[in-house]
Amino acid sequence: MKNLFKLLDLTKEEIIDILDLADQLKYERKHNIYSNPLQGKNIGMIFEKASTRTRVSFEVGIGELGARPLFLSSSDLQIGRGEPLIDTARVLGRYLDAIMIRTFDQSTVEDLAKYSKVPVINGLTDFAHPCQVLADLMTIREFKVRFDDLTLCYIGDGNNMCNSLIVGALKVGMNVSIATPKEYEPHGDVLEFTKLYPGKFSLVHEPEKAVDSADIIVTDVWTSMGQESEKVKREMAFKDYCLTSNLLKLANPNYIVLHCLPAHRGEEITDEVFENNAEFIFEEAENRLHVQKAVMLKLLK
Repeated sequence: MKNLFKLLDLTKEEIIDILDLADQLKYERKHNIYSNPLQGKNIGMIFEKASTRTRVSFEVGIGELGARPLFLSSSDLQIGRGEPLIDTARVLGRYLDAIMIRTFDQSTVEDLAKYSKVPVINGLTDFAHPCQVLADLMTIREFKVRFDDLTLCYIGDGNNMCNSLIVGALKVGMNVSIATPKEYEPHGDVLEFTKLYPGKFSLVHEPEKAVDSADIIVTDVWTSMGQESEKVKREMAFKDYCLTSNLLKLANPNYIVLHCLPAHRGEEITDEVFENNAEFIFEEAENRLHVQKAVMLKLLK
Protein backbone atom coordinates (compact mmCIF):
# COMPACT_ATOMS: atom_id res chain seq x y z
CA MET A 1 0.00 0.00 0.00
CA LYS A 2 1.60 3.26 -1.16
CA ASN A 3 -1.35 5.62 -0.55
CA LEU A 4 -4.87 5.50 0.84
CA PHE A 5 -7.12 6.98 -1.84
CA LYS A 6 -10.20 4.77 -1.49
CA LEU A 7 -11.13 1.29 -0.27
CA LEU A 8 -11.62 0.15 -3.85
CA ASP A 9 -7.80 0.14 -4.07
CA LEU A 10 -7.26 -2.19 -1.10
CA THR A 11 -7.50 -5.96 -0.90
CA LYS A 12 -9.37 -7.74 1.86
CA GLU A 13 -6.01 -8.77 3.31
CA GLU A 14 -4.76 -5.17 3.41
CA ILE A 15 -7.94 -4.03 5.18
CA ILE A 16 -7.66 -6.80 7.79
CA ASP A 17 -3.96 -5.99 8.33
CA ILE A 18 -4.86 -2.36 9.06
CA LEU A 19 -7.60 -3.44 11.49
CA ASP A 20 -5.28 -5.89 13.27
CA LEU A 21 -2.62 -3.20 13.69
CA ALA A 22 -5.26 -0.71 14.87
CA ASP A 23 -6.36 -3.21 17.54
CA GLN A 24 -2.75 -3.49 18.71
CA LEU A 25 -2.29 0.29 18.79
CA LYS A 26 -5.53 0.72 20.73
CA TYR A 27 -4.33 -1.82 23.32
CA GLU A 28 -0.96 -0.06 23.62
CA ARG A 29 -2.57 3.35 24.07
CA LYS A 30 -4.89 2.03 26.78
CA HIS A 31 -1.81 0.70 28.60
CA ASN A 32 0.34 3.82 28.04
CA ILE A 33 2.77 2.04 25.72
CA TYR A 34 4.33 4.47 23.22
CA SER A 35 7.34 3.77 21.02
CA ASN A 36 7.56 6.82 18.69
CA PRO A 37 8.09 4.72 15.53
CA LEU A 38 7.78 7.77 13.24
CA GLN A 39 10.23 9.96 15.14
CA GLY A 40 11.61 12.67 12.89
CA LYS A 41 8.82 12.46 10.29
CA ASN A 42 6.77 15.48 9.24
CA ILE A 43 3.16 14.93 8.16
CA GLY A 44 1.08 17.68 6.60
CA MET A 45 -2.68 17.94 7.04
CA ILE A 46 -4.47 19.94 4.32
CA PHE A 47 -8.05 20.97 5.06
CA GLU A 48 -10.30 22.39 2.33
CA LYS A 49 -13.33 21.24 4.36
CA ALA A 50 -14.05 21.95 8.02
CA SER A 51 -13.40 19.16 10.51
CA THR A 52 -13.59 18.14 14.16
CA ARG A 53 -12.80 14.43 14.34
CA THR A 54 -10.47 14.26 11.33
CA ARG A 55 -8.26 17.11 12.48
CA VAL A 56 -8.06 16.12 16.15
CA SER A 57 -7.62 12.38 15.55
CA PHE A 58 -4.90 12.87 12.94
CA GLU A 59 -3.07 15.53 14.93
CA VAL A 60 -3.12 13.47 18.12
CA GLY A 61 -2.23 10.27 16.26
CA ILE A 62 0.70 11.85 14.43
CA GLY A 63 2.07 13.13 17.74
CA GLU A 64 1.63 9.79 19.48
CA LEU A 65 3.63 8.09 16.71
CA GLY A 66 6.48 10.52 17.32
CA ALA A 67 6.03 12.57 14.13
CA ARG A 68 5.25 16.28 13.80
CA PRO A 69 1.83 17.36 12.45
CA LEU A 70 1.51 20.50 10.33
CA PHE A 71 -2.02 21.89 9.98
CA LEU A 72 -2.50 23.54 6.58
CA SER A 73 -5.86 25.15 5.82
CA SER A 74 -6.62 26.14 2.24
CA SER A 75 -6.70 29.78 3.36
CA ASP A 76 -3.10 29.44 4.59
CA LEU A 77 -1.80 27.90 1.37
CA GLN A 78 -1.20 29.61 -1.95
CA ILE A 79 -3.68 27.20 -3.60
CA GLY A 80 -6.30 29.38 -1.88
CA ARG A 81 -5.00 32.25 -4.02
CA GLY A 82 -4.78 30.34 -7.29
CA GLU A 83 -1.48 28.44 -7.22
CA PRO A 84 -1.90 25.20 -9.21
CA LEU A 85 -2.21 22.14 -7.01
CA ILE A 86 0.59 20.41 -8.91
CA ASP A 87 3.01 23.19 -7.96
CA THR A 88 1.99 23.10 -4.31
CA ALA A 89 2.34 19.31 -4.35
CA ARG A 90 5.86 19.46 -5.76
CA VAL A 91 6.92 21.82 -2.99
CA LEU A 92 5.24 19.95 -0.14
CA GLY A 93 6.79 16.69 -1.30
CA ARG A 94 10.23 18.19 -0.64
CA TYR A 95 9.33 19.20 2.92
CA LEU A 96 6.98 16.47 4.15
CA ASP A 97 7.11 12.70 4.56
CA ALA A 98 3.35 12.21 4.04
CA ILE A 99 0.19 14.26 3.51
CA MET A 100 -3.39 13.85 4.69
CA ILE A 101 -5.96 15.90 2.75
CA ARG A 102 -9.65 16.56 3.37
CA THR A 103 -11.10 18.02 0.20
CA PHE A 104 -13.89 17.89 -2.37
CA ASP A 105 -12.71 16.16 -5.56
CA GLN A 106 -11.26 12.65 -5.52
CA SER A 107 -8.88 13.68 -8.30
CA THR A 108 -7.29 16.25 -5.96
CA VAL A 109 -6.12 13.48 -3.64
CA GLU A 110 -4.66 11.40 -6.44
CA ASP A 111 -3.00 14.38 -8.17
CA LEU A 112 -1.45 15.39 -4.86
CA ALA A 113 0.20 11.97 -4.57
CA LYS A 114 1.27 11.94 -8.21
CA TYR A 115 3.15 15.24 -8.01
CA SER A 116 4.33 15.25 -4.39
CA LYS A 117 5.84 11.74 -4.59
CA VAL A 118 5.05 11.12 -0.90
CA PRO A 119 2.26 8.94 0.58
CA VAL A 120 -1.15 10.64 0.60
CA ILE A 121 -4.11 9.75 2.81
CA ASN A 122 -7.67 10.63 1.87
CA GLY A 123 -9.21 12.28 4.95
CA LEU A 124 -12.49 12.69 3.02
CA THR A 125 -13.65 13.55 -0.47
CA ASP A 126 -17.10 13.79 -2.01
CA PHE A 127 -16.56 10.26 -3.37
CA ALA A 128 -14.95 8.36 -0.50
CA HIS A 129 -14.31 8.39 3.25
CA PRO A 130 -11.93 5.45 3.72
CA CYS A 131 -10.58 6.33 7.18
CA GLN A 132 -14.09 6.56 8.64
CA VAL A 133 -15.17 3.24 7.18
CA LEU A 134 -12.01 1.52 8.45
CA ALA A 135 -13.03 2.81 11.89
CA ASP A 136 -16.54 1.47 11.32
CA LEU A 137 -15.17 -1.96 10.42
CA MET A 138 -12.94 -1.94 13.48
CA THR A 139 -15.95 -1.11 15.66
CA ILE A 140 -18.12 -3.79 14.09
CA ARG A 141 -15.45 -6.43 14.71
CA GLU A 142 -15.06 -5.29 18.33
CA PHE A 143 -18.75 -5.69 19.10
CA LYS A 144 -19.67 -8.51 16.69
CA VAL A 145 -16.32 -10.42 16.69
CA ARG A 146 -16.65 -11.46 13.04
CA PHE A 147 -17.73 -10.16 9.63
CA ASP A 148 -19.00 -13.32 7.93
CA ASP A 149 -22.78 -13.83 7.89
CA LEU A 150 -23.46 -10.32 9.17
CA THR A 151 -25.66 -7.86 7.28
CA LEU A 152 -24.80 -4.17 7.22
CA CYS A 153 -27.62 -1.80 6.34
CA TYR A 154 -27.16 1.82 5.34
CA ILE A 155 -30.11 4.22 5.20
CA GLY A 156 -29.82 7.71 3.75
CA ASP A 157 -27.86 9.57 1.11
CA GLY A 158 -25.74 7.59 -1.36
CA ASN A 159 -22.76 9.77 -0.46
CA ASN A 160 -19.07 9.20 0.29
CA MET A 161 -19.91 7.25 3.44
CA CYS A 162 -22.34 5.03 1.58
CA ASN A 163 -19.83 4.42 -1.22
CA SER A 164 -17.04 3.43 1.15
CA LEU A 165 -19.28 1.34 3.41
CA ILE A 166 -20.46 -0.74 0.46
CA VAL A 167 -16.92 -1.44 -0.69
CA GLY A 168 -15.42 -2.08 2.74
CA ALA A 169 -18.24 -4.27 4.02
CA LEU A 170 -18.38 -6.43 0.89
CA LYS A 171 -14.61 -6.87 0.82
CA VAL A 172 -14.45 -8.20 4.38
CA GLY A 173 -17.34 -10.62 3.84
CA MET A 174 -20.51 -8.94 4.99
CA ASN A 175 -23.85 -8.72 3.21
CA VAL A 176 -24.90 -5.15 2.41
CA SER A 177 -28.36 -3.61 2.01
CA ILE A 178 -28.80 0.04 1.06
CA ALA A 179 -31.89 2.26 1.08
CA THR A 180 -31.72 5.65 -0.63
CA PRO A 181 -34.18 7.84 -2.52
CA LYS A 182 -34.00 7.19 -6.27
CA GLU A 183 -32.19 10.45 -7.05
CA TYR A 184 -29.57 9.88 -4.34
CA GLU A 185 -28.16 6.43 -5.09
CA PRO A 186 -24.49 5.44 -4.62
CA HIS A 187 -21.87 6.26 -7.24
CA GLY A 188 -21.99 4.25 -10.47
CA ASP A 189 -18.44 2.93 -10.01
CA VAL A 190 -19.43 1.48 -6.66
CA LEU A 191 -22.59 -0.11 -8.05
CA GLU A 192 -20.46 -1.67 -10.79
CA PHE A 193 -18.12 -3.03 -8.10
CA THR A 194 -21.02 -4.75 -6.29
CA LYS A 195 -21.47 -7.04 -9.31
CA LEU A 196 -18.36 -8.88 -8.11
CA TYR A 197 -20.42 -10.04 -5.10
CA PRO A 198 -23.60 -11.64 -6.48
CA GLY A 199 -26.23 -12.26 -3.85
CA LYS A 200 -24.41 -10.14 -1.25
CA PHE A 201 -25.74 -6.68 -2.14
CA SER A 202 -29.14 -5.07 -2.46
CA LEU A 203 -30.22 -1.52 -3.26
CA VAL A 204 -33.81 -0.55 -2.48
CA HIS A 205 -35.75 2.65 -1.93
CA GLU A 206 -37.74 1.53 1.11
CA PRO A 207 -35.91 1.68 4.48
CA GLU A 208 -38.13 -1.11 5.83
CA LYS A 209 -36.81 -3.53 3.22
CA ALA A 210 -33.18 -2.62 3.79
CA VAL A 211 -33.27 -2.84 7.59
CA ASP A 212 -35.05 -6.20 7.68
CA SER A 213 -32.87 -8.65 9.71
CA ALA A 214 -29.87 -6.31 9.64
CA ASP A 215 -27.13 -6.62 12.26
CA ILE A 216 -25.49 -3.22 11.79
CA ILE A 217 -27.42 -0.12 10.75
CA VAL A 218 -25.56 2.99 9.62
CA THR A 219 -26.77 6.44 8.66
CA ASP A 220 -25.31 9.87 7.91
CA VAL A 221 -26.49 13.46 7.57
CA TRP A 222 -28.87 14.25 4.73
CA THR A 223 -26.99 17.39 3.67
CA SER A 224 -23.20 17.21 3.50
CA MET A 225 -20.74 20.10 3.35
CA GLY A 226 -21.05 21.93 0.06
CA GLN A 227 -24.72 20.95 -0.36
CA GLU A 228 -26.26 23.59 1.90
CA SER A 229 -28.27 25.12 -0.95
CA GLU A 230 -30.08 21.77 -1.34
CA LYS A 231 -31.10 21.50 2.33
CA VAL A 232 -34.85 22.04 1.91
CA LYS A 233 -35.03 19.78 -1.14
CA ARG A 234 -33.12 17.07 0.67
CA GLU A 235 -35.28 17.28 3.78
CA MET A 236 -38.27 16.51 1.60
CA ALA A 237 -36.55 13.65 -0.21
CA PHE A 238 -35.28 11.99 2.98
CA LYS A 239 -38.21 12.59 5.33
CA ASP A 240 -39.00 8.84 5.47
CA TYR A 241 -35.35 7.83 5.98
CA CYS A 242 -34.97 8.57 9.68
CA LEU A 243 -33.72 5.85 12.04
CA THR A 244 -36.58 5.46 14.52
CA SER A 245 -37.22 2.86 17.19
CA ASN A 246 -40.20 1.55 15.20
CA LEU A 247 -38.11 1.10 12.05
CA LEU A 248 -35.37 -0.72 13.97
CA LYS A 249 -37.84 -3.29 15.29
CA LEU A 250 -37.39 -4.94 11.88
CA ALA A 251 -33.65 -5.44 12.47
CA ASN A 252 -32.08 -8.35 14.30
CA PRO A 253 -32.69 -7.97 18.06
CA ASN A 254 -28.99 -7.49 18.90
CA TYR A 255 -28.38 -4.82 16.25
CA ILE A 256 -25.99 -1.91 16.68
CA VAL A 257 -26.31 1.55 15.13
CA LEU A 258 -23.33 3.54 13.88
CA HIS A 259 -23.06 7.18 12.81
CA CYS A 260 -19.89 8.92 11.57
CA LEU A 261 -20.93 12.22 13.23
CA PRO A 262 -21.87 14.99 13.44
CA ALA A 263 -25.45 13.81 13.89
CA HIS A 264 -28.51 15.94 13.22
CA ARG A 265 -30.83 14.42 15.77
CA GLY A 266 -34.44 14.51 14.66
CA GLU A 267 -33.44 14.27 10.99
CA GLU A 268 -31.54 11.11 10.02
CA ILE A 269 -31.72 9.65 13.55
CA THR A 270 -33.96 10.22 16.54
CA ASP A 271 -32.50 11.30 19.85
CA GLU A 272 -33.75 8.05 21.41
CA VAL A 273 -32.02 5.81 18.89
CA PHE A 274 -28.82 7.86 19.10
CA GLU A 275 -28.62 7.68 22.89
CA ASN A 276 -29.49 3.98 22.95
CA ASN A 277 -26.49 3.38 20.68
CA ALA A 278 -24.11 6.00 22.03
CA GLU A 279 -21.73 3.31 23.30
CA PHE A 280 -21.15 2.10 19.74
CA ILE A 281 -21.15 5.53 18.09
CA PHE A 282 -18.50 7.04 20.35
CA GLU A 283 -16.33 3.93 20.27
CA GLU A 284 -16.54 4.29 16.50
CA ALA A 285 -15.42 7.93 16.84
CA GLU A 286 -12.44 6.93 19.00
CA ASN A 287 -11.45 4.22 16.55
CA ARG A 288 -10.70 6.87 13.92
CA LEU A 289 -7.56 7.61 15.94
CA HIS A 290 -6.40 4.00 15.97
CA VAL A 291 -7.03 3.09 12.33
CA GLN A 292 -5.42 6.31 11.12
CA LYS A 293 -2.32 5.59 13.18
CA ALA A 294 -2.28 2.12 11.63
CA VAL A 295 -2.55 3.56 8.12
CA MET A 296 0.30 6.00 8.75
CA LEU A 297 2.50 3.22 10.08
CA LYS A 298 1.71 1.03 7.07
CA LEU A 299 2.65 3.86 4.71
CA LEU A 300 5.75 5.17 6.48
CA LYS A 301 7.39 2.44 8.56
